Amino acid sequence: MCMKKDKDSLIPLGKKKRVIYLNRRGPEGRRISAGTVFWGTLGILFLLYFLYQLVFVATGTYFYMIWGVAALGCGAFSVFLAHRTWVERIPECFRILARVVFGMCTVLFLAVEGLILGQFGAKPEPGAQVCIILGAQMQESGPSDVLRRRLDKAMEYLRENPDTIVIVSGGKGSNEPVSEAAGMRDYLVAEGFDPERILTEDASSNTWENLSYSGKLIDKDRDSVVIVTNNFHVFRAVSIAKKQGYKAVCGLAASTHPSSLLNNMVREFFGVLKDFFAGNISL
Repeated sequence: MCMKKDKDSLIPLGKKKRVIYLNRRGPEGRRISAGTVFWGTLGILFLLYFLYQLVFVATGTYFYMIWGVAALGCGAFSVFLAHRTWVERIPECFRILARVVFGMCTVLFLAVEGLILGQFGAKPEPGAQVCIILGAQMQESGPSDVLRRRLDKAMEYLRENPDTIVIVSGGKGSNEPVSEAAGMRDYLVAEGFDPERILTEDASSNTWENLSYSGKLIDKDRDSVVIVTNNFHVFRAVSIAKKQGYKAVCGLAASTHPSSLLNNMVREFFGVLKDFFAGNISL
C-alpha cells in the first residue's frame, strides 16, 4: 500500500531549493526590452560623438575620452539588460538602490546644467572699468576657436566702451607655443587696440588663478568688472569671482561651436562640482 507523501518531503534534507530560469520560446521570449534598446542606442550615439571629437575637434584637453568610456558602459549595460536572468538574480534592494542613486545623479546634473544655461546670454551694462578675458588654448596658428570667440566678443564691448581697460589672463601650457595672455595681447594689438590699454596676466593655469591674479591688478572693491568667456563657462567664472571678493562683476558670454557644445557642457558640470567641493564657489 502506497503512502501519500508530503510535497516538501521530496526535497532531501540539507539541500536548498534552487530556482531554475528557463528561456522563453516564441516571439515573446525573443522580444528585446525597451531598456536594452535605449541604452544600446545611447551607446552608439556616444561612440559616434567620441569618434567625431577624436577626428575633427579634439584639442587642448582629453576630456572627450569620456564619450568613449560612456559608449562602452552603455553598451555593456544594454547587453546586461538583454539577459533577463542576469537582472533577476540581483537582489531587489540593490536594484532599488541603483535606481535611487541614478535618479539623484540625474537631478543633480540637470540642476547644475540649469545654472550653467542661465548665464548663456549674459550681457553686461556699458561703462565697466575693467574687462577680463579668460584664456584658453593657444595654437601654432593663433588662438583656438574657443579663445578666438572670447576675443571677438570682448572686442565688441571694448569698441563700444573706449574707457574700459582690458586684462588678458592665461599662462603657457605644455602644448602651447606662447602664453595665452601674450597670444591674446598680440591678437588685440593686430586688431588696432592700443597696447597701453592692455594689462597682461600670464602666470595662471586655471579659472581660479585667472581671477585671483587678475584681481591683484585692479581694485576689486571699487572697479566694475566684466568677465569675458564662452557661454558654458560664464556661471562658474562669475561665481568664482564673487567668492574671491569682486564686488561689481558680471559676465559677457561668447558663443561656442555647436559641435563642441555638448562636450563642454558636460565637462563644465564636473568643473562646477570640483570648484564647489574645493570651496571656490557657492551654489
